[in-house]
Amino acid sequence: MSSSASARKQLVALAERGFEGPWPHARGDFTGAARPASVLVLFGVLDRLTADRATEPDTAVPADLDVLLLARAATLRSHAGQVAFPGGRAEDGEDAVAAALREAEEETGLDPDGVEVLGVFGELPMPVSNHVVTPVLGWWARPTPVRVVDVAESAHVFRAPVADLLDPANRFTTVLRRGRQTWRGPGFHVHDGDVTHLVWGFTAGILDAMFDQLGWTETWDTTRELGIS
Repeated sequence: MSSSASARKQLVALAERGFEGPWPHARGDFTGAARPASVLVLFGVLDRLTADRATEPDTAVPADLDVLLLARAATLRSHAGQVAFPGGRAEDGEDAVAAALREAEEETGLDPDGVEVLGVFGELPMPVSNHVVTPVLGWWARPTPVRVVDVAESAHVFRAPVADLLDPANRFTTVLRRGRQTWRGPGFHVHDGDVTHLVWGFTAGILDAMFDQLGWTETWDTTRELGIS
């Protein structure tokens, strides 16, 4: 099992070499009047809680490595109830990093001064909401408590153990059908106390692509499917 320091080094290396974008899980293009947005993909070390899963000596990540996620409020017009990274639309004159840190502070209450920005990935189209999204990769150098700041925006804010996300028992292929069209993509289950969250869509696509690039992915049953209503 690797250490958190080793995981951080791998994330730094990933930030330096970057991704070729758009990633395979991102659909759409950059035409039209898409609005700029950013998300903060923030990894860190859990201070009190470790993964539910008992990690093996050869597991790619340590049990205390986590990533910050939130569950959007069910009343939102766009992506209601979905698990996402903190983030949102950039304000006028704001770059991707500033937007991601501001939105993360507004949504989770974290102190942006404690976040070490490792790098910025290429833009990804999100045609459903007419945004082009820039993932900002961060490391939580000085973690601070997080919470739901605005119940109109978020239902849950939580730090998800990466080892649990990688557990093959928590992985499946999501299937979304709309009329004659069918979309398949990666999905994860992750527990936040007594709540089990489903991670799918844009957020799951980013995590899945990153885990593959980092060499963290464990073999899982891609034929195991879960329908999305």
